[in-house]
Amino acid sequence: MDSNTQTTLALKTPTAFADFVQFTKFRLAALVVLSAVLCYMLAAPKIDYQIITMLTIGGFLVTASSNGFNQIIERDLDKLMNRTMNRPLPAGRMKLDTAYIISFAAGIFGIIILLFINLTCAILGFCALLSYVLLYTPYKQKSPFAVFVGAFPGAIPPMLGWVAASGKIDAGALICFGIQFIWQFPHFWAIAWVLDDDYKKAGFKLLPSGQRDKSTAFQTLVYTLSLIPMCLIPYYFHIAGLASAVGCVILSIAFSYQAYNLLKTCELKAARHLMFGSFAYLPIVQIILVLDKI
Repeated sequence: MDSNTQTTLALKTPTAFADFVQFTKFRLAALVVLSAVLCYMLAAPKIDYQIITMLTIGGFLVTASSNGFNQIIERDLDKLMNRTMNRPLPAGRMKLDTAYIISFAAGIFGIIILLFINLTCAILGFCALLSYVLLYTPYKQKSPFAVFVGAFPGAIPPMLGWVAASGKIDAGALICFGIQFIWQFPHFWAIAWVLDDDYKKAGFKLLPSGQRDKSTAFQTLVYTLSLIPMCLIPYYFHIAGLASAVGCVILSIAFSYQAYNLLKTCELKAARHLMFGSFAYLPIVQIILVLDKI
């Protein structure tokens, strides 16, 4: 083997750090943490950077633990899908024992850190971890209802952020939870539409009608439209002002228009636009709410 070939192989071979990043789904975990931090900033009368630090580290570790256990459970299924077959476990680059150690350690230390914020935060983190791993993950092969089940742990991070500031689950915490809960349906269904062929290889049933059709697209549109009145609730409860309400409603209308295009065309291109729109929608809404408060 010549030196050029060796260099090429070295560049293509993931490092241990790259495997750790992939195993914990670093980018996804970062978005989850961002949601928690933004809702903390929305609730906090005064920003405490020590709490933000604990929320960031604790939230990241709990999310990383959830993602790790998810990949442990689905390691044989991941071998069947193009998008996941090169993950550390199915590709054989990470030992199962190592995966368990990382996942357990991240979960335990993450919950302990959240406990230093307050007990409610630790309980919410534990519930999110447990429900994601033991309910949502195994249910994905059984029923499209898994998206509804998964929406509960998926909507806990913004509530966690609010509770880190307020110390209790009040109206504000439930509003933050509700917006993210509803958003997850068009978000996950758009992803499932784009990846349906790959998901079917593993037997995942995530589209509400079971296939890419008008029924799935219609249900997706209904949930995106539901975000329009949902974005007015923070204004009604005096959590944010009129400017943010108008901005969030306009953003929700644009998001709904993407869902309408999916209903009209049922094309993969429209689903992909909706998927990328969903990635942008939630953090922008939360940032608008925080900026209006400032």
